[in-house]
Amino acid sequence: MFFVMDKAIQKKKWTLKKILLILGTAVLSVYIVYYIAFGDKSSKLNVEVDKITVEEVTQDLFRDYITVIGTVAPIRTIYLDATESGSRVDEIVLKEGSLVNKGDVIARFSNTGLILEISNNEAAVSRSTNELRNIRLQMERQTLDTKSQLIQFTFDLKERERTYRNNRVLYEQKHISKDEFERSKEAYELTTERISLFRQSAMKDSIYNLTQIKTLEEQDERMQMNSRIVRKRLESLEFRAPVTGELASLNLEIGQVIGMGTRMGTINVLDSYKLKVDIDEHYISRIVRNLTGDCEFSSKKFNGEIKTIYPEVRNGRFTVDMVFTDTVPKNIRIGQTSRINLELGESQRAVLLSRGGFYQSTGGQWVYVVDPSGSFATKRNIRINRQNPRFYEVVEGLKPGEKVIVSSYDNYNSVDKLLLTK
Repeated sequence: MFFVMDKAIQKKKWTLKKILLILGTAVLSVYIVYYIAFGDKSSKLNVEVDKITVEEVTQDLFRDYITVIGTVAPIRTIYLDATESGSRVDEIVLKEGSLVNKGDVIARFSNTGLILEISNNEAAVSRSTNELRNIRLQMERQTLDTKSQLIQFTFDLKERERTYRNNRVLYEQKHISKDEFERSKEAYELTTERISLFRQSAMKDSIYNLTQIKTLEEQDERMQMNSRIVRKRLESLEFRAPVTGELASLNLEIGQVIGMGTRMGTINVLDSYKLKVDIDEHYISRIVRNLTGDCEFSSKKFNGEIKTIYPEVRNGRFTVDMVFTDTVPKNIRIGQTSRINLELGESQRAVLLSRGGFYQSTGGQWVYVVDPSGSFATKRNIRINRQNPRFYEVVEGLKPGEKVIVSSYDNYNSVDKLLLTK
């Protein structure tokens, strides 16, 4: 008889190594699950602190101004244009760059056509004057003749009136015939009618003569005025300075024939100066007359205001003229430049962020904000309103006291987080 005995089963022993392995695997699994569900999946980049610029966000007065460059220019420039056609340059008296007084001769011209025109005009004026004189004499003689005839008619009328009255008495006394009386009466009435018609005719002739004389006088006056104008044109053959200043340019050569309207030169009026300023077209809607600004010459500050705006935009810029409001700098020269702080509006309290290279990378739409621990910086959207040469006005996304990386972001590839290392 055989007895089969059961084999005893040995219990597996849990060694420390095995326990640690199982626990490690479990912890790793839990971490992986947690990371997948709740972990930080943002992109990261290590950045050395020494290679970035960090600025603190502040709340202070925001000065709404821009910095522009002003170029000194004369307060006025007078353009010297030819007023005659066909003038020939005979002599140049003053040189370009000379200081001139009003009335100084700059150059002398000759103009044969103008001389001939003046001669013809004077001949026409002489003829007109003689014609007027002859007509006056003729009218005076006519007036004398009329007066003489009127005297004779008046005498005849009185004589016929006397005869008529005498004949009426004689007729009533039967000393003369009725026929003789009637003839004297008709002679008197006829003379009365003739003198009435003569006076009417003389009145009409007088009115006509006065009208004709007035017309001739007006014509003669116009011709005399034209003669004065033509003679004044003769004065243009001596080209004189119209104002006191600096002969900035002179475009004349001996023997040159000048056409009407030709620009012969310019004179800068040096009573005062202005600043010509080129401004980016981005600000064109905000630039108005009387905006103020300040600049420096010889380490002294001077105030000015916009006087004239030229709206034409060239190469993305437009031009304004600024004049000095208090005092004009001494010893400044045309073409000299100065930096101008041009005020665009009133100062207001605002959240401020220092300007930096980040703006070119993000367009001011987001920044990297440094964590209070200083170990990393995260990407945050912001909204910028105005800007001046030093600060941006932040209206959304940042609070005073926060720190922001303001240096360029070009090498960060828009990662979500920067790990700051030393």
